[in-house]
Amino acid sequence: MDANEIKAAVAHQAAVKAADEPPFVNRRDPAQALGLDGNLAVSRRAPLWADVPDEKWNDWRWQLSHRVNDLEEIEQILNLTEEEREGLSAPDKFRVDITPYFISLIDPDDPNDPIRRQVIPIGREHQAFTAMMEDSLAEDRHSPVPGLVHRYPDRVLMLVTTQCASYCRYCTRSRIVGDPTQNFNRKDHEAQLDYLRRTPQVRDVLISGGDGLTLAPKLFESILRGLREIPHIEIIRIGSRVPVFLPQRIDDELCAMLEKYHPLWINLHFNHPNEITPEVSRAVDKLTKAGLPVGNQSVLLAGVNDCVHIQRSLVHKLVENRIRPYYLYQCDLVEGSGHFRTPVGKGLEIMEGLRGHTSGYAVPTYVIDAPGGGGKIPVMPNYLISYSDHKVVLRNYEGYITTYEEPETYERHDSTACSYCRDERPEPGQSGVLGLLEGERMWIEPKGFEEVHSRGNLEAHRLQDPSKWVPFGVGAIEGKAGAPLKVLESGPSFADAEPATDYAPGEEPRPRDGEPTGAAHGELL
Repeated sequence: MDANEIKAAVAHQAAVKAADEPPFVNRRDPAQALGLDGNLAVSRRAPLWADVPDEKWNDWRWQLSHRVNDLEEIEQILNLTEEEREGLSAPDKFRVDITPYFISLIDPDDPNDPIRRQVIPIGREHQAFTAMMEDSLAEDRHSPVPGLVHRYPDRVLMLVTTQCASYCRYCTRSRIVGDPTQNFNRKDHEAQLDYLRRTPQVRDVLISGGDGLTLAPKLFESILRGLREIPHIEIIRIGSRVPVFLPQRIDDELCAMLEKYHPLWINLHFNHPNEITPEVSRAVDKLTKAGLPVGNQSVLLAGVNDCVHIQRSLVHKLVENRIRPYYLYQCDLVEGSGHFRTPVGKGLEIMEGLRGHTSGYAVPTYVIDAPGGGGKIPVMPNYLISYSDHKVVLRNYEGYITTYEEPETYERHDSTACSYCRDERPEPGQSGVLGLLEGERMWIEPKGFEEVHSRGNLEAHRLQDPSKWVPFGVGAIEGKAGAPLKVLESGPSFADAEPATDYAPGEEPRPRDGEPTGAAHGELL
């Protein structure tokens, strides 16, 4: 046999073997999750729509045209409280519109359901609070043409519509969003594009609204094409909550259209793990396969996600769906949001509970959108100037000083009623300073190195030697010493003292207060 015949025989054998093996199906992929019936998993559907054919239910146009918005309709789906009745009956309430898909996710008997609190109005929406504003981010003041906000040097916010698939009760733009008389049209879009053509320092455009993905497909594509025809526009971003409210909108036709206008990014808006359903997983899978990097922007909301265990579950579920947690926003000082506001300390507490306790790429940046239009300010040293019991003083990227008023009242998260708190994930060896004070070891011993290596190596694995893995410079760590460590007596200075014994790194006696350990002195200084 010549070489080609040998190659052909080997290829044939490989093909036969591959045909005999069942195809691999990745059941860990949320986009491939199956239901009890063996078909693709689906979320709950409210009884009101039980008889709607799947073809209609999965049609985004049907979902939009069958949104519920008044007390009588919503009462057929949810058992309303008196406060919800008051909110739905208010004549001047912010617009209510909820897709059948999204309202079906709500527990009809739980007034504290986290999805319910985000979309069902209550009477407290109309209560004023200290520092409340209509346009809390001063967007109108930074608009050179209607709908275009140019606050930062090299990027702009382009508002292409005031309409959304559903309406969040804490909406930053409730002054215009949901109002059909305030909507933007093709003439406004052309004025926005014309400004961008004449402003070469702009390299990044964020499309928002309202929600651009609620526009007619051809109109939305005409906006993308107009931006892509401007040479200095490098990046186009889309800010959307449509995949949350209406995942049916993310279909093959939309994704094929978006693919044509790369580089294109999209940021979504999930606030609670309950919003990430099988339908959402499949929608996000389509976006990522179309080449769009996907991020998430959450808002910290009292009674919804003001809990480190909820936030940790949320970011883990996001990352599992290939969504990068991007921002955790402090709730804006906008009308109607008073009952959603938390102290800044709550956000800092959540960040403390995420950083180090989960992957770095699962940790968002905690920011305050500065009142009065100072832009997004990360809540971290150099930007957080002072923090009193009622006011936070911040510095923005330009050096301007601004303040954020703390809420006067805050109904603390009830950890006893929270299923996420009751099912807290155990973290042995990771409980921080309190665990250290209680005698916990702050490292994890390597295990399972006793077995003989498959290649015949009979020597113990190097990680069985404690000197290879006991932490350096931590001080009174016993490691493998087997007995409590000695404390140095008073006498000559630590630097002058000669050690009586050779200690492994991390096993040396505890020095006097203020003096470094031997390992630290030798390894770190």
